Amino acid sequence: MQLHQLVNTIGQDLQRRYGEKVHKLTLHGGFSCPNRDGTIGRGGCTFCNVASFADEQSQVKSIAEQLHDRAGEVRRAKKYLAYFQAYTSTYAEVQTLKSMYEQALQTADIVGLCVGTRPDCVPDAVLELLAGYVAQGYEIWLELGLQTAREQTLKRINRGHDFACYAEMTGRARALGIKVCTHLIVGLPGESRADNLTTLDKVLAVGTDGIKLHGLHIVEGSTMAKAWRAGRLQAPQLDDYVATVCEMIRRTPPEVVFHRVTSAARQPTLLAPLWCENRWLAMTAIGRTLDRDGAQGSLLGRPFHLPQHSFSSAVALFSSAAALVLP
Repeated sequence: MQLHQLVNTIGQDLQRRYGEKVHKLTLHGGFSCPNRDGTIGRGGCTFCNVASFADEQSQVKSIAEQLHDRAGEVRRAKKYLAYFQAYTSTYAEVQTLKSMYEQALQTADIVGLCVGTRPDCVPDAVLELLAGYVAQGYEIWLELGLQTAREQTLKRINRGHDFACYAEMTGRARALGIKVCTHLIVGLPGESRADNLTTLDKVLAVGTDGIKLHGLHIVEGSTMAKAWRAGRLQAPQLDDYVATVCEMIRRTPPEVVFHRVTSAARQPTLLAPLWCENRWLAMTAIGRTLDRDGAQGSLLGRPFHLPQHSFSSAVALFSSAAALVLP
């Protein structure tokens, strides 16, 4: 049984609602991060590749140029979501954001935006801007990097915000009709499977429209890389990751949309775990485990069932490779 038959994936959710495939176009807005420049903190999150940041900033093209460069990929579908993914994609003056977002929205066949950011970096003016696009009929997803609800871990990874900040922003966004996708990392230092499940329970209690799961990547240029080289940090094992993720999926109501259940990165930037180089290893194992133990929602007594008019091609959208830098 294929993964999209066991999990409510973003690919099939979009295809069901739009009647055809909707493809994400990943864009880089050249944004900074308030957890690096001193606004919130310095040094960034301990899992982040700080060393690559300046080089990436200097190479960013305009939104129009990026869309032009991806003309070949655009032909893969007839409708698209513009995905502002790297770093904190709400961290600019609202007029600057408006210009970037609307460059994307004015492109033919773009049906909406996915905006990756931090829960402590979405001022009222930005929420109002995004809510305005919702009122115009666009598909708008605010992707909030929470990573964990455990306060000790948030401090340990230098996240710069607490769970209450995430909960407040989620409530405010959803009250305006903006869909929220919550980013969570499985395998953070000092966290057990029970901690991951507690994080999930807290996120579901607040309410969310989507979840994106990432395995912990230890990457060159990060604070964690130093700890890993010194033998003070262990990378998550594939079996442990799969078992934890599958239990999280089975505890998630079927109406919540999974944007991703694993992530990928490449050497030489990726130091560990090397199984992350091939995302299909985790995806295949997750599918096999869910097929054996039960689909999304099965631990709640509400298992996910594939809608009658869903299409198997949606799995291609769901399994798109993850970017290395999380919002």
